[in-house]
Amino acid sequence: MSNETKWDLFEALADDCAGLNDELYEDLLRRYDAALPDDLPVIPEAVGEYIRWCKGEGGIGNVSDAMGYAPTIIASWVHDECNSDVFARSWLLGVWRVEETGEIVKAEAEK
Repeated sequence: MSNETKWDLFEALADDCAGLNDELYEDLLRRYDAALPDDLPVIPEAVGEYIRWCKGEGGIGNVSDAMGYAPTIIASWVHDECNSDVFARSWLLGVWRVEETGEIVKAEAEK
């Protein structure tokens, strides 16, 4: 494995193509910058619904409060199955993949 990131590789490829079509080059850079990470956290649908509720009408503003106030079924998944890192990453990214369906969900609707 090298120390080269996917971004490094993409940027090198885009730079190689830059002279061929500058509009395409700029479009690719914008799209890559806006793209979601490849390794989105995978969480159960109920956990995702809880995160969405917390960030919306629940008014819970930080991940530690969300973990502390979680209903039993959510707390059980977070703590008993050692998924606290996955929960926190989902919270911080604001996007995740639903375990049951594979659907990508965002915590907040795009404006």
